[in-house]
Amino acid sequence: MSQPIQYSIVIPVYNEEEVIHETYRRLSEVMRSTGEAYELLFVNDGSRDRTADILIDYCERDSSVKLLDFSRNFGHQIAITAGMDHSRGKAVIVIDADLQDPPELILEMIEKWKQGYDVVYAQRTKRKGETFFKKQTAKMFYRFLHSMTDIEIPLDTGDFRLLDRKVCDQMNNLQEKNRFVRGMVSWVGFKQTAVEYERDERLAGESKYPLKKMLKLSMDGITSFSYKPLKFAGIAGTALSVSGFFYLLIVLYLKLFTTATITGWSSLIVIQLLFSGFILIILGIMGEYMGRIYDESKQRPLYIVRDIYQKKSEKKMMF
Repeated sequence: MSQPIQYSIVIPVYNEEEVIHETYRRLSEVMRSTGEAYELLFVNDGSRDRTADILIDYCERDSSVKLLDFSRNFGHQIAITAGMDHSRGKAVIVIDADLQDPPELILEMIEKWKQGYDVVYAQRTKRKGETFFKKQTAKMFYRFLHSMTDIEIPLDTGDFRLLDRKVCDQMNNLQEKNRFVRGMVSWVGFKQTAVEYERDERLAGESKYPLKKMLKLSMDGITSFSYKPLKFAGIAGTALSVSGFFYLLIVLYLKLFTTATITGWSSLIVIQLLFSGFILIILGIMGEYMGRIYDESKQRPLYIVRDIYQKKSEKKMMF
């Protein structure tokens, strides 16, 4: 009889053929050192290189390795969700494949978990090998997100964390489409703590979170957990309307009670552009929320798994 899985390591991968060998080696070494049963659950998010082929080979040679192969690219947060859906361990650890987050920190997370914590998240104190622009935009991203959302999301944390089985089960019950996993973990609550570390330089390959994706992630986080943009639009709209009303009184006074010439064309155009631009911004904010409501209403599955690979088990198909 096989030993029950104690730890599930969820690793989303997308075009990681340059680092996947080292990722597998280091994760395997760390998990073997625990002396407990584990599974390495890789989620191939539509890679276009040899990532899937390499992982299939590992599945054939190592019974602890399992691969979920998506039918296409569904996104990093969805890949994490799929891994948690298929995990079997009493504790679930999410880590990226690029080795910027050191696998060796998992041992410290496990110690915290055994002390009674339900969520153990890794909190960065330093980011190595990144440009000044990348560091500053990341810093602004986390602080802006912290100020805008209505829940307490720890600063300088990514998705590298350990979740107890009961937390993972609650996460699996949340089926929203535009997912922000770290925010969802904060939302479900439970007893949480941090382990600090210095983030390493990426071993090889390119970042899978350029500025465009960071902005999308930020928007998903804000719209999923806060109505502040809508409130801000209402407050700013009221302020501009009041300003416009007072300007109207000034214009009427000058027209009726003075001989001053009211040229007004330049100021009128400026005001018109200001109000028009603000209206478009409000419509854009409303559109973001409405678009997410539209996504939810379609009731499509979060992802489609084309194949599941694992040693000594038949290949399964899911639709």
